[in-house]
Formats: sequence, structure tokens, C-alpha cells
Amino acid sequence: MARIYFHLPILFSRGLSYDKPNFFNVPKLTATLPWAMSHEPCALSHEPCTLSHEPRAMSHEPSAMSYIVSVRIFKLFLAFNFCLSTFVFYLLSFVFYLITMIMYKSSFFYPILITCIILSYSVEVSSQKIAFTRQDTLRGSITPERAWWDLKYYHLDIIVNPADSTIEGTNTITYRVISPSRRLQIDLQEPMKLINAMMDNKVLGFSRDGNVYWIDITEKQEQGKIYSMVLSYNGKPKVSENPPWEGGITWKKDKNGIPFVASACQGAGASLWWPCKDHMYDEPDSMLISVNVPENLTDVSNGRLRSVVRQKNKTRTYNWFVSNPINNYGVNINIGSYLHFSEIYNGEKGPLDCDYYVLKEDLEKAKIQFKQAPLMLAAFEHWFGPYPFYEDGYKLVEVPYLGMEHQSSVTYGNGFKNGYLGTDLSNSGWGLKFDFIIIHESAHEWFANSITYEDAADMWIHESFANYAENLYVEYYYGKEAGSEYVLGTRKNIKNDKPITGYYNVNNEGSGDMYYKGGNMLHTLRQIINDDDKWRDILRGLNNNFYHQVVKGSQIENYLSEKTGINLKYFFDQYLRDIRIPVFEYYIEGNELTFRWNNCVPGFDMPLKIFISGIEKTINPKSGFTTLKLDIDNAVIKTDPGFYVASLNLTGK
Repeated sequence: MARIYFHLPILFSRGLSYDKPNFFNVPKLTATLPWAMSHEPCALSHEPCTLSHEPRAMSHEPSAMSYIVSVRIFKLFLAFNFCLSTFVFYLLSFVFYLITMIMYKSSFFYPILITCIILSYSVEVSSQKIAFTRQDTLRGSITPERAWWDLKYYHLDIIVNPADSTIEGTNTITYRVISPSRRLQIDLQEPMKLINAMMDNKVLGFSRDGNVYWIDITEKQEQGKIYSMVLSYNGKPKVSENPPWEGGITWKKDKNGIPFVASACQGAGASLWWPCKDHMYDEPDSMLISVNVPENLTDVSNGRLRSVVRQKNKTRTYNWFVSNPINNYGVNINIGSYLHFSEIYNGEKGPLDCDYYVLKEDLEKAKIQFKQAPLMLAAFEHWFGPYPFYEDGYKLVEVPYLGMEHQSSVTYGNGFKNGYLGTDLSNSGWGLKFDFIIIHESAHEWFANSITYEDAADMWIHESFANYAENLYVEYYYGKEAGSEYVLGTRKNIKNDKPITGYYNVNNEGSGDMYYKGGNMLHTLRQIINDDDKWRDILRGLNNNFYHQVVKGSQIENYLSEKTGINLKYFFDQYLRDIRIPVFEYYIEGNELTFRWNNCVPGFDMPLKIFISGIEKTINPKSGFTTLKLDIDNAVIKTDPGFYVASLNLTGK
């Protein structure tokens, strides 16, 4: 979680903090913002400044007791600030000013100073607040109308009409009753409309609540029994203006004027274009996707193509079957004038069908660029274990946007170039050695499609591991030093603007730092373990233990703690739930090295590898100073760059 520092006379500062002169001899205050609803409430801690300076001469020095009382009031004030309206806040600011006036016996300086601090703090906090709605809660939480039934199977049967950008059809939902109820939640976002709901040929009543439909079931629901309902719907789904970052359907045309259509809906949700139980915690065990398109077009969706049925109205229906659990946003349609080629990859679980679908004009380029697919499979099976969906095969499908990790149907739009649209995101040179979309999006088959987050607040499970997978790919083919140079090079992209972990139960993803900072967090963890074979075993163990599972972030954190044999609570608190870079502070006096961690969460105790005049040593800094006797005088200290930390020689040398 984020911390904000108050240094006087600097009224308000944020970000990296080193000890600074405290001209008024007032302790430094550290306020913790409740960025995530599941975290501890706002609190204040008091830490004395390290550097001593003579206080400026002042009249009306406050008593120790009045200072303590004012700080306690300040704590309460800040804690309540997060739920105050602007008017009430300023009213209480004035009251606080009057209280401090009385406490400091009419001295104007301290009341004004403290009130200014609070006002400054309020501006910052207000700018960081996020307003969530009832719709966010319905979308992001496991409501009672979701919890009582377990999703087993979907049959999505639709007609996609590129001529008028409409989709219509049905979704048959099969579920098992966990705890009997009569009302269930189905998600379908406007402007799409639910037309009809049927169960056992009986019409069901339903009502709309924004992007949610409440379905009222007449038949008694018995615990453990399997039921099915058919939902009919139609409409013009939202058009994505900036796919894949903005969810929706992309309706384009290729160079020959032929429709080129694709879906991408991570974050916004699959209910943008089809009715479903749109929460990540529950997945169908299998799914049939039937897509009807004009006869000059081909649909490519997830899983294996079972059949293509010619219809009398000059259309074709493509039937794709997914035999593994699949998350909603992983379901996709890709429609165009595709050509197909394929190969067999001999992997850890045997022959794996690899199928590639591209536009005619890109066929020759694709045959060259897609040679990286089996290279990716070899590297990731080495690091993570077998490809998770042998039964459904692996596909790369060209689309009119950058790309996305749709399960067994990875979409591609990187221009058949290495790098990210031809650029190296790491500036190390290694990023141009591979096609970013093929490598990054395919890594999500392990981390996203097989191991899937339950709540969007834990999206780091997907993106941090996929980002780190880029480094592992480089290492597999070019060596450990090259991989390290790549991941360290991505640090310039880290913003440290807000925590990686988002707000729970409101479909909130958290910071984009889940990519580069998350990858560097994992790289740092590897340095702590300092055993490459063990690290690889842990990565493969994750994919074995959580194979085809929906997980909480805490499960992954606990697994890593267990397998490393290290309590990583404060490690994850620092890197996932705080915006600060931990600072290794030290100084040398003769043959003694004195050091500590600063700018970090309470309890942060990460081991650190340093070099003492070139000699490697692992130390265990705490928040308090520790002194270590060395074999040499005036040693030169350097930290291992593999750790994502900052360092500061307190003597300035």
C-alpha cells in the first residue's frame, strides 16, 4: 500500500523518502492510505529523524503531552477523512484548528502548520479516491445470486452479421445446485438485450438491473442436481475503440474490403457480447462455441474445430469445442478471410497440434514469424511444465488489434515483427530477439488460462508472471546474463504511482505496474532464493498444484512462502501493496558496516545480496540499524542489481 511522508517544513511530499533535516524537531509522520478495501485502515506511525539538526529558535514551544494529544486527534481525523464530504472535511479542519489553538495557548504557528498539513494531505487523498457503483459491485463480487449455483457447461450458439455489426443467438447454461435458491444473476451489458429465458420449455421471468438480469426460476432447485436454461439475446455490442485495452468487438475490413472481426474483453467482461455468469471465480468445465458467419468468412474460436455446417442462406456455422475449463474473457470469436497452416510440436505430454490462421496477404510472413511458436513452447515447458491444453491444441490467430491471451486461441496483431511493434521495451537489445506478442500472450496459457485469478484485484497473477516469462524466454535461448539484462531494462517503465493490487469485489485491476514491477518482484524473489534449480521447481510446482484452477492472490503468496521456506508476507506487502522502492541505507566507519531498510512497510526484512569491495555477501537488514564488522577498512559497498531496491550511503560517499 502507498505511504505518504510529511517532512517539515516541507508540508507534503510523496514517493522515495530519505532522511532530511527536521528544522522544527518534529517527528516524521507516515500515513498509510487504504488503497485496497481488504487492507488495514489508515494509521500513523512515528519515526525519529536520523540526521540531527539544531532546532530553529521558537517561542511557544508545545508541551510533550499537547503534542501527543494533537497527534492522536490527527490520527482520528485522517482515518475519518476517507469517508468525509468536502464540506464536512473543511468544517472539521476549522474545528481542529480551534482545538490546536487552545492546546498551544494561542500560538498561531503550530495550529496553522498542522492544519496546512491536513489540507495538503486531503487534496492528495481526494485525488486518489475511486468512486465505485452498485454495478461495479454486481460485476465484481460473488453475489448470493451467483453463489448458489456451480457452472458446468456453456453452449454459445450465435449469428454474427458484419453487415450491420449485430450479434444474436442463444447461450445454453448448464449448472449444478450448491444450495437451493430461485433467483440467479446473469450478466449482459447494454446495449445487448436478453429476449427470452427458458427452462424445460417453460418461460422464465426476468428483470433488468443495469448490466445484470435477475432470472426467476419456477422449478424447485434441488441440491446437487443438474439443470439447464436457454437464454436468447441480440443487439449491437459495444465497439472497442482501443482494443485490447478497451473491451468490445472490433469491426474492421482487410485490404481487400472483406470483413475482419474480433472480440477482446478482458476487464470489461465477456458480458459485453454474450450472456454469462461474468465473474472469474466460476468457469464451465467445457464449452461448445457455434458461430454462424457469411459463407466467404471463417470463424476461429477456442478449442478444436468439430465441424463446419453449410446453411441454406449462404452462411456457414463453425462448431468449436473446448474440453477444458475456460474463463469468460478467454472465449473469443475471430472472423475473416483466413488461410490455415499447421505443424506438430512434440512436447512433454506428446504431440501438440499447432494451428495458425492468417489473412492471405500475410501468409508468407506468418510462416516465417510463427516459427517462434515452437521455440516458445520449448522454453515455457522447460520453465513452467507441460502446455496446459494439449486436448484443445494451440493456435495463433491474426486479428485487427495487437493481441490477447484467449485460451488455446492466442490472437496476434504485432505486424510480424520482433519486439513490441518493432520496439524493445527493455532498451537492452534483447527485446528485439523475439516477437513480444507471441511470447507474452502465449505465456498466459500457463498464467491466466490455467492458473486464473479469482478477483481482478489480483491480476498480477497473470501479468507479473507473463512479464517475467519474457525474461525466462531470453535466458533459455541467450543465457542468464541476457535474461537479467532484459528484466532490469524494463525497470524504466515502472511508475510506482499506485499499488499493484487493486480493490477487491468491484472488478478493479490495480496498477499497470503489475507488468514491469511485478516481473522485477519475481526476479528479486529469485535472487533471494539464490538456487536456480529450486526456482524452476517452484515455477513448475505452481503449474502442477494450481493446474486449471481459479485462485486468490493469497494462495500464490502462501505457496511461494511455503516452497521457499521464507516468510514472504512483508515482501509481498512491499511490492504488491505499497508504491515505495525499499531503500538500503548504510555507512562505513573503519571496518564496520552499519545498515538498515528504510522507505518500506513495517516489518520489511528482505535478505539482500551485496558486494563488499567485490566480495559477495548476503545480509539481513531490518528497519533498525545493524552493524557488521568487516575484514577490511573503508570497504566499497554495492548492492546486487538483481534486487529491485535503491541504496543510499548516508555519508554521501
